[in-house]
Amino acid sequence: MRLSHWFFLCLMLLAVAPVYAFKPFVIADIQVKGLQRISLGTTFNYLPVKVGETFTDEKASAAIRALFKTGFFEDVRLYRQGRELLIEVKERPSIAKIEIFGNEDLGSEDLDSALKQVGLVEGRVFNRSILDQVQQELHRQYFSLGKYAVKIETTIKPLARNRVEVALDISEGKAAQIRQINIVGAKAFPESRLLGEFQLSTPTMVSFIDSSGKYAKQQLLGDLEKLRSFYLDRGYLHFNIESTQVSITPTKRDVYITINVSEGERYHVGKVQIAGDLVVPESELHALLQVRDGQIFSRRDVAESSSRISERLGIDGYAFANVNAAPQIDEEKRIVDLTFFVDPGNRVYVRRINVTGNTKTRDEVVRREIRQMEGGWLSTPLVDRSKIRLQRLGFFEGVNIETPPVPGTNDQVDLNFDVTEGSTGNFSAGMGYGQTQGILFNMSVTFQNFLGTGNRVSAEMNNSQVNTIYRFSHTDPYFTDDGVSRTLSVHYRSTDANAANLASYLSDTYGAGVNFGVPLSEFNRVSAGLDFKNTRISTVNDATPPSYIDWLDENGSAFNTFLLSSSWSYDTRNRAIFADQGYFNQLSASVAVPGLDLSYYKLSYRVKSYHPLFWGLVWYMGATVASGDGYGNTSSLPFWEHYFAGGVSSVRGFRANTLGPREQSIDRPVGGSAKLVSNFELYFPAPFEGAEKSLRLSAFIDAGNVFDTFRDIAAEELRVSAGVSAIWLSPVGALAFSWGWPVIFEDDDQKELFQFTIGTGF
Repeated sequence: MRLSHWFFLCLMLLAVAPVYAFKPFVIADIQVKGLQRISLGTTFNYLPVKVGETFTDEKASAAIRALFKTGFFEDVRLYRQGRELLIEVKERPSIAKIEIFGNEDLGSEDLDSALKQVGLVEGRVFNRSILDQVQQELHRQYFSLGKYAVKIETTIKPLARNRVEVALDISEGKAAQIRQINIVGAKAFPESRLLGEFQLSTPTMVSFIDSSGKYAKQQLLGDLEKLRSFYLDRGYLHFNIESTQVSITPTKRDVYITINVSEGERYHVGKVQIAGDLVVPESELHALLQVRDGQIFSRRDVAESSSRISERLGIDGYAFANVNAAPQIDEEKRIVDLTFFVDPGNRVYVRRINVTGNTKTRDEVVRREIRQMEGGWLSTPLVDRSKIRLQRLGFFEGVNIETPPVPGTNDQVDLNFDVTEGSTGNFSAGMGYGQTQGILFNMSVTFQNFLGTGNRVSAEMNNSQVNTIYRFSHTDPYFTDDGVSRTLSVHYRSTDANAANLASYLSDTYGAGVNFGVPLSEFNRVSAGLDFKNTRISTVNDATPPSYIDWLDENGSAFNTFLLSSSWSYDTRNRAIFADQGYFNQLSASVAVPGLDLSYYKLSYRVKSYHPLFWGLVWYMGATVASGDGYGNTSSLPFWEHYFAGGVSSVRGFRANTLGPREQSIDRPVGGSAKLVSNFELYFPAPFEGAEKSLRLSAFIDAGNVFDTFRDIAAEELRVSAGVSAIWLSPVGALAFSWGWPVIFEDDDQKELFQFTIGTGF
């Protein structure tokens, strides 16, 4: 045995000598020395020996272990004095203060929460080993973010009364940059094509904006899975990632990634069959398949085919059907025969529908939106549609659905809807600014769910340089049990057209109306209404166009009208605000009925289409075409009912309401009797987590114009713009910003590159 080994053994014997140097004796008393913060009672609670017991070496060892295990002490020694047991302890210091400096990528709240979980908290006993564990974990977290040059220094400052101050000084350094990504073994596709699927990339010219070029381990794992899916969806059944090497330069600033792959051969689909218990006609199931004989094998298409069959079976109540695709591979011919085995299981029935969480909303308000019926078989599409309808009410922040099986049965479930209610009443008063309307003052009281009935009641006052509006409305969405809605409204509106970039005139309008909406199907709805309007028009100055003055001379300046309106809509959007899939079509018509002062009509058609793409992108297409005219004793469409275009909600990049016909004598827009506007947008996912419900970013192309009559609409007269926009649903209202650049325009068009509206309704 080496001399160093003998020396170490002697030290160990000296260290444990106080423990094992006892001869058995009966304890008459126990004394504890060295306690400062820890109470004597707490110490005795953990001590495994008591007065009156015979003390032995084994009990001495157990006592030391028990006291060390508490974590309160950093040293424990036992002595015997006659028949007394003396315990001398040295308490661990308590943590008086914890300070963290230099952390940016890891938030202070997250760090504080993590420290609490491991017991490193102010007021707790300080344990150096826990601090070391924290330091190692922080290194691991920063390494996963690609910050290999991180330095973490810990400082422990002793304080009075056996306390310490702990400081963690973090120097994060810069994230390692990816200098090169190599895919070795890829022959079927260009390396650039494969790297295009990756989230990781080498630095680009806009890296300072999107942080591209930075290495992160989690992103690499995700990219490897994307690479595997890319090949499996293109027939390479035996594709494999052999190895991945991540090399870091000595400076810890540059990363080189090498991915070694084995592609294998490409396989095609052979025979495609469906087997099992086919409770749905086989021909109908075959029509749902995404895979066909002879096409290139795709794992994605196989999974999609199984999912479609399961969804189809779910319509007929087989909610827990299993559909498994069994491949048979012919390695020689490189063909994969597929058999989809269908096990529908039992048809499942809904015993009871339970609604919870609706503390404000009446139970019937929730149940009338549920399309699944009690006693009927469980239909997955009906359950999903029920959830969408509840989400679109605007009453609930969340809707959770569960289908627990009924005990003792194998074909019944309960359907539980658990809703989380949000705020259903809102009072707002404030000011804002819009480029068109100037300074805005608004005050409104709105109850989206008045007294839990689902009725909407609102009172609004709005004042700006353009409009002064007072409006009250009441909507009962279930005026009848069949879902016929009724809206009652009264309103007053005063408009100064000159302040809205329009030809000068003043109008005062008051009226009242009623409107009924009738659901024809789940997605189709028609409505009809009748409004009485009293309108008074007056001229202001020489800025009033001669054509307006001529119209007033011919038709008068004060009018009573009954406006009969009707519309048809088809709406499959998943949300009314910030939808990301579905369609909205609406055909509307309004007619001033003959017999009173005016007779005219207006027709319009609107379409909106949302298509989810990839990476959270959504493609939107929308268009509006509208036309109107006078009839009977009214020579033409009243000029205050004219259409206008340009601005944030129309053709961006052009000043609001300035497109279309102009009165040459005063060089002011006078609007027209026809309008055509189309919008194409690509919505981007919100850059901040949890912001997708309140923030929407997009790139757009707008096209449109206003025309004298519908017959004058011509493609060569359309104005076109392109740009980017943002809409934020802030607590004070919607904030809309756009940067638009006219692409097709005339020299006399009024351009406005940056446009915004703040403090108005969305």
